[in-house]
Amino acid sequence: MTSKEMWIQQNMEETVARNAPRKNWRLTAKDRRLLLLMADLLLVNGMLLIAVTLWNDLTPAMVFSLGNLKWFMTITVLWLVVGTVLDVYNLARASSTFSILASVISAALLSTALSLAIPVLSPPILRRSYAFGLVLLTTMSLTAWRVFYAHVLVHTAFRQLGIVVGGDVPAAALRQMLHQTTEGEDANPFRGAGYEIVGRVVDKSYQEANDDLPVLGETQNLVRLVRQYGVDEIILNLEEGHGFPLEAQEVLLDCRELGLRVSSLSSVYERLTGRLPVDYARYDSQLLLSPADTPAFRLYQATKRVLDVLISLLGLLVLGLLIPFVALANALTSPGPLFYRQERLGKGGRPFTVLKFRSMVRDAEKYGAVWCGKNDPRITPIGRLMRKVRLDEVPQFINVLRGEMSFIGPRPERPHFVGQLARAFPLYRARHAVKPGITGWAQVHHEYGDSTEDARIKLELDLYYVKHASFYLDLLTVLHTVRVIIGFKGQ
Repeated sequence: MTSKEMWIQQNMEETVARNAPRKNWRLTAKDRRLLLLMADLLLVNGMLLIAVTLWNDLTPAMVFSLGNLKWFMTITVLWLVVGTVLDVYNLARASSTFSILASVISAALLSTALSLAIPVLSPPILRRSYAFGLVLLTTMSLTAWRVFYAHVLVHTAFRQLGIVVGGDVPAAALRQMLHQTTEGEDANPFRGAGYEIVGRVVDKSYQEANDDLPVLGETQNLVRLVRQYGVDEIILNLEEGHGFPLEAQEVLLDCRELGLRVSSLSSVYERLTGRLPVDYARYDSQLLLSPADTPAFRLYQATKRVLDVLISLLGLLVLGLLIPFVALANALTSPGPLFYRQERLGKGGRPFTVLKFRSMVRDAEKYGAVWCGKNDPRITPIGRLMRKVRLDEVPQFINVLRGEMSFIGPRPERPHFVGQLARAFPLYRARHAVKPGITGWAQVHHEYGDSTEDARIKLELDLYYVKHASFYLDLLTVLHTVRVIIGFKGQ
């Protein structure tokens, strides 16, 4: 075949590729969460409508009257709160029938039971069969829907596909994380994200790297390869400061002209995991940028401080009620001081003294600071119970009232460990950009760990919160904190 014939064939392939139909049924992580949410709410409200109509002697005109919209609003709010607390929108868990059904069934039972228990905001129980029918229909329909989702919509055909451009940064690490299989229902948060990296394209000067991400071709053929493999997103993986060759820029402009999504490697990682990729910090300086200083953000910060004060005042009332019982329990099981004081670093790296109920034996760190591990023998019996439900943290409301901490934020760490972790992770000190918190995004999404790897994961979660702090993220954190407490998952 002559060079002219090869050129003609390549152009024909490019034309076919450009005109190939798009696979619009593929679901992004956001699509999946929205689909789960809308289907759940449709079923919850639909089953309420059916139960009221069939078993409560109410006519359609009565059901659809404006004053009765509160029935549907009540059960909707209850489902959203209970469902979030029980983590029914965790995509990794939703992709596994075994992992999600217990939470979905519990959420269905709780939300319907609470709805029935609020007579002012729920339909009057004119017939006892209505209550039974509502609970049964809601539970069965949600269970059937979630089984369908886990067995059908998690299938490969519905996954988003990505292709990586460039080879300077180890993108194989992201691919490995997306496909890892570890023990525990929440061990792999990427499993249900519905995303797969098919490979990468490189320029002519590329030299083989030691990873398992297949090379699909050269950058100049990106448009054809994108269409050939049905790719939904192009992931840029070039080291900052090196720029793009002119040829690569033209190809990427072609992709944008076709309406294809082009994203950075760090943004894909962030979107799929809810974490900031500290390992890629040196490749993407965007990770260090502060949130936009808008009036809305300033309002959020001011409102958060007001809420901190109000919550801490309520917390002090709880503290006053707990002190006699904790003091008695400690006196009987492990005599010693009631409170534990320790130096921590707060906003701006400023040291302060954190207060906690003592949960360890006296002089637990007389030989130096060490991380607390699982089943740590230094923890007292009453201390273990307090840690499970986070009661040992209640005295920190004093720190919140002083302005040293917030209710929500990264956990404050000791100076000894901050020095170690800052050397291991260059972005570690960025978590000091906000006040530390009693609870936080990292605490509710990752169990307490005593290793550098655990510290890295929690740092990524903390930095995600620092970057995206908002009323919505704070509300999610509070609801997930309830899940941790009622599930006795504190340590």
